[in-house]
Amino acid sequence: MNPALAQPSPPALHIAGGVATITLNRPAQRNRLENGDLQTLLTQFEAIDRNPEVRVLVLTANTAGQLKPVFCAGYDIGGFKEPGQGATAFEKVPEALTVLRPITICALNGSVYGGATDVVLACDLRVGLQGIEWRMPATALGLHYYPSGLQRYISRFGVAAAKRAFLTARPFNWQQLERLGLFEAFVSVDEWSDTLQALTEDILALAPLAAQETKKSLNEIAAGHMDWPTLRAREALTSTSADFAEGRAAFAERRKPVFVGR
Repeated sequence: MNPALAQPSPPALHIAGGVATITLNRPAQRNRLENGDLQTLLTQFEAIDRNPEVRVLVLTANTAGQLKPVFCAGYDIGGFKEPGQGATAFEKVPEALTVLRPITICALNGSVYGGATDVVLACDLRVGLQGIEWRMPATALGLHYYPSGLQRYISRFGVAAAKRAFLTARPFNWQQLERLGLFEAFVSVDEWSDTLQALTEDILALAPLAAQETKKSLNEIAAGHMDWPTLRAREALTSTSADFAEGRAAFAERRKPVFVGR
């Protein structure tokens, strides 16, 4: 057996240069998410949020040895049998991912199925590998999906595509996903590393405070929870920040700004 497939393990976290990378690490099981993996992810999210040095989170998967790459086959159905687990426990992962402080990128380097599709949607940005597919089989399994997941699907896919996903259970190919406008890019294996690095560097070049506060506002507006005074307060906070002063000075001096996050 391929050594890469012989030792499945929980998601792995690596932090370097302001970027946290979480890698799903059960390639032999098509990177399905077991109940223990859900708790690992939640713990990793908390650690990332507490680390002020982390400004970008990249979520990806180990696809070594797979004939066709699979980012994640979804939630392990056997987990429904365990007390206190199932959809309610799974839902906590995309919900926590959505509100993380750093900007999040899903590096979708394989096909994705079931609940894992909601994890992808919970990220701020997405890069996809050409040739992958996306399938939501909830109704084919007899399940009404949890409410926040349905809301995310409608928000990201639109009603028509969300209905196709849930009411036919047919897969989307990568060209169909590309037309939905969900992804920054779909690229070949040869272009993968450069594309992901360029996107990450562009985010790291932003003013941290402005990017993080704007992310909160965009999420709230998308969810229909816009509070005008809160948005105005964030605007005021950034307009008097050291970063905005630095951004204006750098623009005038035609140089790259050096942001400090306040």
